[in-house]
Amino acid sequence: MQDSDILIVGGGPVGLTLSIALAQAGFQATVLELQEADVLADPPSDGREIALTHPSRALLMRLGTWQELAAHEIGLLREARVHNGAVGEHRPMQLHASGSGMENLGWIVPNHALRRTAHAVAARTPGVTLLPGARVEGVRITADSAVVDFTQGGSRRQLGAPLIVAADSRFSGIRRQLGIGASMHDFGRSVIVCRMRVEKDHGEVTHECFDHHSTLAILPLPPSPEGGSPLVSAVVTVDGAQAQALLALPPEDYAARIAAQFEHRLGAMAMVGERHSYPLVAVWAQQFAGPRCALAGDAAVGTHPVTAHGFNIGLSGVQSLTETLVLARRRGHDIGDARQLARYERLHRLHAWPIFAGTNAIVQLYTDERALPRALRRAVLVASENFPPLKAAIVSQLTGRRPAWPKTPRKLEENAANEMP
Repeated sequence: MQDSDILIVGGGPVGLTLSIALAQAGFQATVLELQEADVLADPPSDGREIALTHPSRALLMRLGTWQELAAHEIGLLREARVHNGAVGEHRPMQLHASGSGMENLGWIVPNHALRRTAHAVAARTPGVTLLPGARVEGVRITADSAVVDFTQGGSRRQLGAPLIVAADSRFSGIRRQLGIGASMHDFGRSVIVCRMRVEKDHGEVTHECFDHHSTLAILPLPPSPEGGSPLVSAVVTVDGAQAQALLALPPEDYAARIAAQFEHRLGAMAMVGERHSYPLVAVWAQQFAGPRCALAGDAAVGTHPVTAHGFNIGLSGVQSLTETLVLARRRGHDIGDARQLARYERLHRLHAWPIFAGTNAIVQLYTDERALPRALRRAVLVASENFPPLKAAIVSQLTGRRPAWPKTPRKLEENAANEMP
């Protein structure tokens, strides 16, 4: 029983983007998503703003989803500053794109806009079948198929394919049904996100401030489409008790607190829209692939949002998985064979692990208020600011360009010799 080439469970931005990439590569992809069609076509704002690297934007442009975004949904990230303590208390680590050949570090786009545009392109792409309102009841793997039992519109249905991909969040039920475990780290903290209208120009600079048991990120957004006021996204990370207290504050008091924590660098702030809160749980799946199955997006790797790199990891997985399946087909192999999928496992782990481990290390260091960690992170920031190769390596991750390392005297001599007639 083969109803398509690949079944994808999860119609989030990664699952939908994967379906487009596979279809454009000549595969038949079916996406099963619990949410209904109207929500997929016009998802509500969830407060989350997604930072996109240059390689991620290039992939979205190639697939056609980037072009669906409205101008007011695309913001630039020209510089990033990491502060230890209050803004201005210590010299921050500064990251910018100079020397990379790029004008900016990346872009910032609302999560709901990425979902909307991915659905719009997937819905009109030949080779993609969307099944909204589909509740998956069971998954089983046979010798030649992955079989999914689900209900849709009150009817029980069944589909089979050579390969199934779980893309149904970091708390993936499909991952569990496939018998794949995951290491989960609950940070015991929550993140509160909301948009703020500010008085002063943010200069397209993002700030990450670690201070007083609370992490504050200020993300630059495009001007408001109504009136052109400068906007930012305020991302506050606190423990559970603090989160409840902050969510209970009146909007004007909450905005005043954020403005004060940011030392009024952008003037007065006012909330735009609602606050949204999310628990912070990091996930690393024990396997990214197996017989007739693979994991994508947060089902494979779910990171802490402090580095804003989660969706970029998901998109790199989309590219690696698509390339792996194209290669297997070209060689005449079964795309669901575990030996073929091992290539995806290897590539995705190699790319994701340094970012995942580094993010967790940053979170552990910068949320520990004991004297020694506080002193250590001051030393780390000073060392980072004065060690250009480290900053160049970080920027290269964002821009997709290899760092331009200073040439050694011997290398300069070799270049000169090669250029001689």
